[in-house]
Amino acid sequence: MIRHYYWPTPNGHKTAIMLEEAGLEYEVRPVNILAGEQFDPAFVKISPNHRIPAIVDTDGPGGKPYTVFESGAILMYLAEKSGKLWPRDMAQRYRVIQWLMFQMGNIGPIFGQNGYFQGYCPEDVPLARERYHKMTVQLYEVLDERLSGSAYLAGPDYSIADVATYPWTTPVQRKLHRIDIESFPHVKRWGETIDKRPAVQRGIAVFEVQMKIGSPTEEAYESLFGEKQYSQ
Repeated sequence: MIRHYYWPTPNGHKTAIMLEEAGLEYEVRPVNILAGEQFDPAFVKISPNHRIPAIVDTDGPGGKPYTVFESGAILMYLAEKSGKLWPRDMAQRYRVIQWLMFQMGNIGPIFGQNGYFQGYCPEDVPLARERYHKMTVQLYEVLDERLSGSAYLAGPDYSIADVATYPWTTPVQRKLHRIDIESFPHVKRWGETIDKRPAVQRGIAVFEVQMKIGSPTEEAYESLFGEKQYSQ
């Protein structure tokens, strides 16, 4: 059994989708990050940087409970455990890892900063808004070029690299990030293909009604971006 500590964000959607794709038994343990539940000491023991998602595999290596935090690491763990979306061939596996790291090191941080200055920052900071928007567009250009010659990010087969990247490019995220998908036809084709996967639809639907994008309340802003972030 996988205990999935989760809230409906792009990073949370990654692992929700992967659990559905992998066909592993799991239960959702909601962590309401808008209400500050990520700072609960019991959760911090599981995820030291108080971020969702995290998992506890009650039947981990050696048959013992095993904790994994950081969404990219969770995707790799679930792929290896299930044998799904994880090539056996070493060369192909490292293509998957490269594009997974591209998402973790570029798309997540830059899109996240773009989203903050477009939809969350209480002050209008034009330089920051335009800087991170331009960086987001540049990363879309990288994705579009890659997908112009490849069905999926790591090659002809769908993989955890796609699972990691897709939630950051959904229509609701594109609206926040000020992205016109018609300018990136290959990303559009790729996204529409992934949209149709039943496991993706089920993963995105987990706690969908709880998802909030932009315009946070004072309590939510403090929980997401306030001083408590730095006092753990």
